[in-house]
Amino acid sequence: MEKIKIIVVDDHPLFRQGVIDSFSLEPDFEIVGEAESGEKALEIIRHLEPDVAVLDVNLPELNGQQITRMVVADKLRTKVILLTAYDDTEQVIHSMRVGASAYSAKDVQPEKLNDIIRAVAQGFYFVGDKKLDEAGVEKWLEERTDSLARPYSDPGEPFYPLSTREMEVLECVTQGMSNKEIANFLGISHQTVKNHVTAILRKLGVEDRTQAAVYALRRGWVRLYEQGDPDAEE
Repeated sequence: MEKIKIIVVDDHPLFRQGVIDSFSLEPDFEIVGEAESGEKALEIIRHLEPDVAVLDVNLPELNGQQITRMVVADKLRTKVILLTAYDDTEQVIHSMRVGASAYSAKDVQPEKLNDIIRAVAQGFYFVGDKKLDEAGVEKWLEERTDSLARPYSDPGEPFYPLSTREMEVLECVTQGMSNKEIANFLGISHQTVKNHVTAILRKLGVEDRTQAAVYALRRGWVRLYEQGDPDAEE
């Protein structure tokens, strides 16, 4: 019996080990690697090209969506399953659009996750409880995308609806950086930062910077890092 080669990526050691222990009970699964960060995960995937990568959406350095997009861009054979603590419709759509094969809440039953892995390894897709083929997932995406009111930017961008630069600004916002600090950090003008922040608020449909930060953090787009609190100068 040919085994399904799997890597598990999560920055919480206890959760990661629990998933690995659960997979180890399955005779058709083989754990070939594990990682705690996005950069390490991408390195392992590129080196080993496992059949399936089970990734937390919210990872240090590179998040699950970014890794998925890079795997697809590199034309690697690995299928990506994204796990998240926040089962959000828009996040599901974003993840499937960048190339994930499945998206599931972290509280999924082990038996269900095992079934998802086996289906994904065979070329199917899983969204919630739906098992879909390629045509099915394309139809699902078309229906869900059309139902969203917010505009989307260039589909080549790693996140929707924000551009790459807007994501960089948003990540700085979540760290509590002021517009002046963001301008210095990114090497752009203060006015450009203000323009980006205004665009971010409009695209996300939120009223202020705090709401924008919460929106991004809940969806796993960015993370909070250990650092000193910057001055709140605008």
